[in-house]
Amino acid sequence: MSGGRLTQAERRQIALGLAEDLPYAVIARRLDRPTSTITREVMRNGGPASYRSDLAQRATERRALRRAQPAPRERPYPAPGHGRDAESVRDYEETFTTMLMHQGMPRTTARVLTCLFTADTGSLTASEVVGRLQISPPSVSKAIKLLELQGLVRRETDERRRVRYIVDDNVWYQATIDSARGMAEVAEITRQGVEIFGPGTPTAARLANMARFSDFISETILRAAAQGREALYPNAR
Repeated sequence: MSGGRLTQAERRQIALGLAEDLPYAVIARRLDRPTSTITREVMRNGGPASYRSDLAQRATERRALRRAQPAPRERPYPAPGHGRDAESVRDYEETFTTMLMHQGMPRTTARVLTCLFTADTGSLTASEVVGRLQISPPSVSKAIKLLELQGLVRRETDERRRVRYIVDDNVWYQATIDSARGMAEVAEITRQGVEIFGPGTPTAARLANMARFSDFISETILRAAAQGREALYPNAR
């Protein structure tokens, strides 16, 4: 299996594979690369719909140039512990951030959530997030407010009277519940349209089908979320 960094020719093959709508695993086999390498490459460079080999190549060259330059002495970002490879950790954080952005999250907010999720403590103070991401305190504050509104982050005051922002096992459960509620709202709104456009009309039939589908998805998500939470996180709040 090939090792080392992807070449420009390989990136062109990735772009061609995406244009053919091939799964990552098939593209990986063609290039004799791990599937994870292809997934990470695509996700960190715009995703399957926006990936361009030339832009990906230039982005990689820029990252390599930045890594070759001496890091500022004041940069407080800690080196990964537990024997982790620093470059692999950075790559994964970019991949995770890109995934969140593809789900509609603003970049800075996605970076903050990634920072919290990949911290071993599962919690950080605002100043720690600022130090790790090298962004301004107002940017962190704005991102945290959005994450709190979505139920993805909660805050606690520690023994030193510092506010800590926390992610835990309950985060994905709450996000899933919110998603189910959103589908239930779709069902309700589309049902209202059935009466407005008149039962038996093509528009009403289309809306009724959408309502039934949304109801089914919402109820399925709620059941699965409750079962998953009970099985995996019985002590979750």
